[in-house]
Amino acid sequence: MLVDSHCHLDFPDFEAERDAVIDRARAAGVAAMVTISTRVRKFPQVLAIAECYADVWCSVGTHPHNAGEEPDIETADLVALAAHDKAVAIGEAGPDYFYHNAPRAPQAQGFRRHIAAARETGLPLVIHARDADDDIAAILEDETAKGAFPFVLHCFSSGRGLAETGIRLGGYVSFSGILTFRNSQALRDIARDLPHDRLLVETDAPYLAPPPHRGKRNEPAYVVNTAAVLAETLGVEPEQMADMTTKNFFRLFAKAKRPEGMS
Repeated sequence: MLVDSHCHLDFPDFEAERDAVIDRARAAGVAAMVTISTRVRKFPQVLAIAECYADVWCSVGTHPHNAGEEPDIETADLVALAAHDKAVAIGEAGPDYFYHNAPRAPQAQGFRRHIAAARETGLPLVIHARDADDDIAAILEDETAKGAFPFVLHCFSSGRGLAETGIRLGGYVSFSGILTFRNSQALRDIARDLPHDRLLVETDAPYLAPPPHRGKRNEPAYVVNTAAVLAETLGVEPEQMADMTTKNFFRLFAKAKRPEGMS
């Protein structure tokens, strides 16, 4: 059994066939999914999806692309919403300097507020990181000095330095379909060197579909393909990879309840 630790089931890409998408994931051996919040003001829609399915949980947070839209969202707001039984994570948040969809100042401020919420609730912070390795590492170092908090570097495509900083500070690293791309050998080299007990897999669906689905809409069932490449990279059997990443998921996302029958 596998877990898709990061997808976006509330996106319009899935609206017409969400039930079928989730059924295909289950048929592929995906035992659980986390649908990730990108705007706190749209959290009710994300939560409603999680409430519809026993094997779907959600996060609460503001994506860095939307940080300029929600500068008034405080740590207390995140903490209050995260009290719901189905909310098992904070985020996604963290600087993205690639697209410039929001000014850097509100991205950093929002990131620190999300960190504070993760620290207060004990829920893992889902960190979005793109073209901002140095700033993210510096903020993680600074905030960890104030008190540790759980986190995962999601959809990892950054440099070795950020991965090593994240691991040293107690974080996890999650790999998406990017790991499977032909030109991602450097990323596979990083994955090979990370502690096995800190690895997760995800789709980031509807984005970044792995081969043989490259160029199509991604969906949670395809996390199987990413896990297979990660297993090959680490030199372990796919079944071992599934067991490893699933145990890692439930250790980090401790509020999520294991489906019945899963050891």
